[in-house]
Amino acid sequence: CGGSVSDSSGVLQSPNYPGNYPNDADCVWEIQVENDFRVTLTFRDIMMQSGTCQHDYIEVYDGPLHSSPLLGRFCSGSFPTYVSSSNMMSVRFHSDSRYSFRGFQAHYSSIPAGHNTTIQCLPDYMHVVVSRRYLQSQGYSAQRVTLNDNRCRPTVTPREVVFNIPYNGCGTIQEENNDTINYSNTIRVASSGYIIKRKKNIDLHISCKMLRKSWQQVMYAAEDTVDVNEYRFGRYDMNITFYDSPAFLRQVRSSPYYIDLNQNLYLQACLHSSDPNLKVVVDTCVASPDPRDFNTLAYYLIRNGCPRDSSYATYYSPSSHFARFKFNAFEFMSRHPSVYLKCQMLVCRLGDFSSHCYRGCSSRAKRDTSSAEDKVDVVVGPLQLREAPSGSAG
Repeated sequence: CGGSVSDSSGVLQSPNYPGNYPNDADCVWEIQVENDFRVTLTFRDIMMQSGTCQHDYIEVYDGPLHSSPLLGRFCSGSFPTYVSSSNMMSVRFHSDSRYSFRGFQAHYSSIPAGHNTTIQCLPDYMHVVVSRRYLQSQGYSAQRVTLNDNRCRPTVTPREVVFNIPYNGCGTIQEENNDTINYSNTIRVASSGYIIKRKKNIDLHISCKMLRKSWQQVMYAAEDTVDVNEYRFGRYDMNITFYDSPAFLRQVRSSPYYIDLNQNLYLQACLHSSDPNLKVVVDTCVASPDPRDFNTLAYYLIRNGCPRDSSYATYYSPSSHFARFKFNAFEFMSRHPSVYLKCQMLVCRLGDFSSHCYRGCSSRAKRDTSSAEDKVDVVVGPLQLREAPSGSAG
């Protein structure tokens, strides 16, 4: 149950709804709609173990689960509606080992945010657009919009002032917190008038925060005590490709990729980011015959950094943005026409030896609070067995 949801509208419901939900369930849905939209979530049915909401409950978060404010926690009563402050919302459903009920059903949709200023955290830079109509309505000139580093100039069009601000330049500051890597900068809108100043300067504080599973984008305008907060959430840009040998020179471009049983398969994961101080490793890889379901019939090659398949091995990589590994086409392949691979990659700060990127196989019982890490899911495939020559035993 749970998972990433990216449609503009849809339905969430507890497992087996309208039948009774199972005991000991813990489901998290991450709803992420388009940039410049917000999520509105309305509950239509709630039937759970009521009382203090200690045993069975629903939680709604204003963004990713581990790093966002809790909008509400409940298990009964009226049917609430929640609206996110960004393009992302998380919903968690938890049940204990005692009583079981019908559960819940909720509908979500996306609504336009209506911003005068937009921000996108792209792989190589922060893309910020300020509306000239907004500046003019406030009495400011587009020619007086600058970064702290005056050498980095915006592009001024008839409608917009556009900044492309690199993560490792133009005065961008990098900070590391418990579970975020934060890139921040400030756009200043100066008021005109040199002798008498009747208007305040506007400071637009922009930041892209890397969370455990996503980019978080934040912008707020500071006018003395007036703060306007804006958030965006996106995902790291990552891909995985097959190679035809351990030299990792030639990519396999055919899809599906036809292979022989027990053939060595060579893969490379690549992180696309302009920040050179990041490292990527393989955290979990699981195989399944269904690209939408990696739970019902699953075979783990590596899980939480611990190899589960004897043929799994890693290779030296020339860059910290690459992770190279191999495994053998396994017996699982002979029973299913196609096999898909879903790998969860872990991104950490380069040289942060307390992070899971450097620790390798370890128990995940305690939540790590010492380092910034980010998990990204990538699905590749299908892999298909090569047809045996006619006349041979199948």
